[in-house]
Formats: sequence, C-alpha cells, structure tokens
Amino acid sequence: MTSTPAPHPTGSPLAQGVSEPAVTERRDVVVLGSTGSIGTQALEICRRHPERYRVVALSAGGSDLGLLARQAAEFEVPFVAVAHGEEDELRSAIHDAERALGRMGEPEFAFGPQASTLAAMRPADVVLNGITGSIGLMPTLAALEAGTTLALANKESLIVGGDLVTARARPGQIVPVDSEHSAIAQSLRAGTAREVRRLVVTASGGPFRGRSRADLAHVTPAEALTHPNFAMGKVITTNSATLVNKGLEVIEAHLLFDVPMDRIDVVVHPQQMIHSMVEFHDGAVLAQMGLPTMLVPIALGLSWPERLVDVETPIDWSRAQDWRFEPVDGEAFPAVRLARRVGEAGGTFPAVYNAANEECVEAFHAGAISFLDIVDTITRVVDDWEASPDVVDDKTRAHDVETVLAADTWARRRAQAVLGLA
Repeated sequence: MTSTPAPHPTGSPLAQGVSEPAVTERRDVVVLGSTGSIGTQALEICRRHPERYRVVALSAGGSDLGLLARQAAEFEVPFVAVAHGEEDELRSAIHDAERALGRMGEPEFAFGPQASTLAAMRPADVVLNGITGSIGLMPTLAALEAGTTLALANKESLIVGGDLVTARARPGQIVPVDSEHSAIAQSLRAGTAREVRRLVVTASGGPFRGRSRADLAHVTPAEALTHPNFAMGKVITTNSATLVNKGLEVIEAHLLFDVPMDRIDVVVHPQQMIHSMVEFHDGAVLAQMGLPTMLVPIALGLSWPERLVDVETPIDWSRAQDWRFEPVDGEAFPAVRLARRVGEAGGTFPAVYNAANEECVEAFHAGAISFLDIVDTITRVVDDWEASPDVVDDKTRAHDVETVLAADTWARRRAQAVLGLA
C-alpha cells in the first residue's frame, strides 16, 4: 500500500512531497540551542524514545557549559559546538559528566561564531534549530544545503532570510516547530491548497492584554517577562509582551505556507488551547487543540509526518472550561500591523524589523528605554530604511546573504542611534 503526501500550499516549503518513513526508522538528530527551552525539551523527547532518535551533534551559545556537558555525556554525542566558551573548561566538564555516568569518550569540538553552522552541516536526518534570533540564519541555510530535514523553531532565520531560505528548501524539507505554525501544518493535512481561504494565528495577548497604550508607558522588564502560559527566554517572552512575536509569526506563516499576507489573521485567545486554525473556502474551520505547551510541536518536528505516542496529556473534556477570542488592540499593540507592512514589502524589510527589535529588547532590559519605545523605535527604523539610499538600491529583494546581513547591521546601528545609544 502506498501513502499519499499530505497536502500543503503549492510552492511552500511544506508543499506536497513529504515521504512517509517506516515507523521503526531511527533518526540521527542535531539539536542547535540545546541548553535553551526548545533544546532541552527536544532532548527530553529523545530521552523518552531512544529507539527512535540518536543525537549526533549539539550546539549552544555557551552560557551554561555545565548543562551542555551533561547533555553531551548522557547522549554520547560525537560533536559539540559552542559559540562562546573555553575548550578546556568544556572538555573538563564533559569528562566529569562522563565519569559520573561510567562512560569515557572524546567528542569533536567546534568553537566560535560559526560553531552552530558546522553542527548543522553534520550528517543527520533532522536538524532542530532552536537558536534564538537572526544568528540562526546561517545554520538554517547550512542544514538546507546539506539536504537535512529542518525542524525550525528559529523563526527569525526564515523571516530574515525570506526567499533565500525558501528557495533552498526542497518540498517538505522545513517542518515548523512554532506551536502556531505546527498547528497550521497539521490542519492543512485535511485539505488542498486551492481549498484554503485564510489562516488564523492565535495569540495569548501576553501579560498586558487588555491594557491601553497609556497603561503600558511604565511597565517594567520584570513584568514583561511574566508570560501567562509559557516559560521562555528573555527575547521571545518580551516579543510576546509587545506582540512583535505575533508579527513575526504572520510573516513566517506567509513564507511557510505561501499564503498572501492579507489572508492571514491574528486573533487573541488567552487560554492558548487552540494553537491556530485554517479556514477553508466552504466555511469549515479546522483547529489544532492541546495544552499550551511545546512538546507536541517539538515532537512532530522530530518525527514528521508521524506522531509519537503519549507526548502530551490530552485536554480533559470532562472539565467545564471557557475559551475566549478577542481582536488585537492595534493602538496599544501596533507591532502586528507594522509586521504586515514589512511582510508585504518583503526583501530586506523583515531583516530590518527583526534586527531593530532585537536591539530594542536589549536596551529595554538594560533599563535604557521604556516598553513603548520598543515598537516605536522599530517603526522609526523601518521608515528610515524605506527612505534611505544606503546599502542596496532595491530593498524589496534579498539578493544574497551579504545583502541581508548588511540590512541587519544597518538596522542595529540605526536603532541605537535613534535611541541615543550609539
């Protein structure tokens, strides 16, 4: 009996052509950002299913070499990559962790800014990119060039790279790990591309849902890091508070599924039990539902198109519960509206949007700017990029990696100048 590929919008990285692997297939996995939230959960899934996954490489930024060493020793990883860290310190920590487990081994090491890219180039079946920020672009491109399935949690690399990324991806090569895009990918298996009317991306609304713009003038970094449903890193949690993250996800959905920006809606759903939806042209809406955790999308990223057994606890339908849906307050949270404009422009504009945001988030947590300054500054930088003759003449095309990186650098410097930090 032959299988039929799952239907997805034609021309997208999730287009038809995904092959159905045997259930017993064991996959070699590379985990980029292994000490972060996505990476540690991915390794937990590998730990639960040793018959399905063999971890062949890990990479991390270097902020927690002890954890990285324990991961490398436990999974007997042959290649370990670190952006920032001392080789002697990591080597010693791995030896200590191995002795504690009664093992001895000597992985190959890579250090420096290209370390994660080298890890992404390793022979493997799946590369999970769980790095945060635009620094994930080169590892994403490396994994695609190597022909490896890319489980993509690093949305910034797709958004910043745009056509550079999608042009390198063969049909079915990119599997989204963001819960919203995983939900859309799952829902799209029920229909064909021509039957899709629109995508509906859900948002929690963040910790400041319901507040007016005036109310947001004096919120603190600590308050911005109090997400109602998820425990995440500093940047993505702050992005969820400003709704910049939802703006990035609209651009990501456009690129992943080849759906026009004006057919991608955002709705606030505070409970986050519905992770996103697909509306078909007959009026049917398919939603993927589940607890507000990342385990299912991460597991699917590793096993796509199969499902692993007992990844997460199902919803308890015997318990009374209310789910709400609200429109986005565009006055208090203009980031989504700005992202639509940026996504429509395409080219280097998403790179500028993302880079300016990353600089603003750092400045906000350093106490240098207010919460409202984040999106206001991103808007100013995008406006200035549109008006500026610098770097490239045609900003609506991402000509090559150098063009994208030049726009990224320009935006960071411009954001610092606007904020008076340059």
